[in-house]
Parts: sequence; C-alpha cells; structure tokens
Amino acid sequence: MLKRVARHWELYLLLVPVLAFFIIFHYWPMYGVQIAFKNFSPLKGIMGSDWVGLYHFERFFDSFFFSRLFWNTIGISVYELLVGFPIPIILALMINEVRSSRFKKVVQTVTYAPHFLSTVVLVGMLVTFLSPTSGVINHILALFGIEPVSFMTEASWFKTLFVSSSIWQNAGWSSIIYIAALTNIDPQMHEAAMIDGAGRMKRIWHINIPGIMPTMIILFVLNIGSLMNVGFEKIFLMQNDLNMEASDVFATYVYRSGVLGAQYSFASAVGLFNSLVNVVLLFTVNRAAKRISGSGLF
Repeated sequence: MLKRVARHWELYLLLVPVLAFFIIFHYWPMYGVQIAFKNFSPLKGIMGSDWVGLYHFERFFDSFFFSRLFWNTIGISVYELLVGFPIPIILALMINEVRSSRFKKVVQTVTYAPHFLSTVVLVGMLVTFLSPTSGVINHILALFGIEPVSFMTEASWFKTLFVSSSIWQNAGWSSIIYIAALTNIDPQMHEAAMIDGAGRMKRIWHINIPGIMPTMIILFVLNIGSLMNVGFEKIFLMQNDLNMEASDVFATYVYRSGVLGAQYSFASAVGLFNSLVNVVLLFTVNRAAKRISGSGLF
C-alpha cells in the first residue's frame, strides 16, 4: 500500500483538503457533544462544567414543544420525501426520452438554473409572488373571484409552500445523477425490446427503471438518513409568529434556545437527539433495502 501511495502521491494529495474539511468541521466538533450531558458554563469550560446526565433530555421530552417540534419535523420531511423524491426520477426519464439535443439542453438549463438561487432570493421571490396585496398569484385568483390568500402567514399553507418551492429549486439538479445512470444502460437492451414489439412505456418500465434502481435505492437511503434535517435557513426565513404552529422544527428551536437563549447544554441535547434519530433511521432503512433488493449504501 505504501508503494502505491508513493507512486501516485499526487492523487492522494488531492484527498488532503477533503479529509481536513471533515476532520475540522465534522469530527473535531463532536468533542463538544458532551455538553449535552453537562450543565455547561462558559466560565468553567467543557471539562469543568458539572455533569447532569440525561437531565436536559428529560427536560426536553417533558416540555410542551416536544410533540410540536417532532411532528412538524417529521411532517415536513415525509411530505418532501413522498412528493419530492419521485419527481427528479420522472424528470430524468422524460429528458432521457427527448431526441432533440437542442430542446434537451434548453430543458436541462431551465430546470437546473433554480438550484443556483440562494435561499434568501428564493424566499424573497415567495414573499413577492404570494403577497396578498401585490402578489401575482393573488391577482390571478382575483380574476376567478377568489378572495386574496395570505399564504406566508397561514400555518396550513406552510408545508406545501416549503415543499413545492424546494422541488422547483432542486428537482432539475437532483435529476442529473439519474440521467447519468440512464446513460449506462446498454442500448442493445432497448433494440432487443423494440424488435420484440415493446413500446416506449414498456421499455421505460422494464429497462430504464430497473437499470437505475440501485441508484434510486442509495439516494433513498441517504434521504432517509437526513429525514430529521429539514434545513434551518429556509424555514427560519419563511417563519413568522402566525405560522409558527406549523413551521417550528428542531433546527429553529435549537437556534432560539441555544443561540438566543444561551441554553447551550439544552440546545445540544435537542440537536443530539435529532442526530441520533437520523442515525437509527439510516441504519434501519439501509438494512431493509439490502434485504429486499440486495442494494444498499453500505
């Protein structure tokens, strides 16, 4: 192994920035996880703070906010998974069937472009388009005699707006990996199916979808592994006092209690619980996927 490393040291050198990034920003901060089990004081430091065990976890589980945070986080994540996961697959299958290369490039550019918008810009667009007084959506509703709707302040609309805007922004970008997987399917399989009289839909169902199934399973497992991480920035920007009932999730609660409320140990306990749920889901779904299909993440 040392001889191979010495022979190709330039390639291994490219790994150094990546390894340094994960060690510095992902593994080294895990040292501070222990404050979730302590009554952390900045004056005493991590090692000098008093050990309180599971006190902060029990306090969180017994709090009024636990059920709301849990079901809001699960609700948004499952909603986004059920609706958002199949759309990039469908989009990739549709793009793969396009024969005109020029039209295909236009479609890919149009669907990829929203991914490069910042979260602030995206939420600003939502606020502008959905304004009850000047928004284009409410102007269209008014043409049909429908009263203006305050989409951004009604809790019942929050999950739908969050998920639909995420799909619009990321569906095109997420379809890239499926398009790449479709290009690896042997064209001779399609030629043989066409000789046997299989139409386009049958070839998609029996050749294309099974061909990208391992990729679908791996990405599904990865999505399940981050089910509890619905994202902080977008929810925080869309959140207000009127939709708090539907928009309050673990990430925003950690920010309020940890950063604004200076309850560092309590916020760490909430964040650690969130991460542990993700780990359990990741291993459970990966094991189930390997048993059912033989493919998994690890």
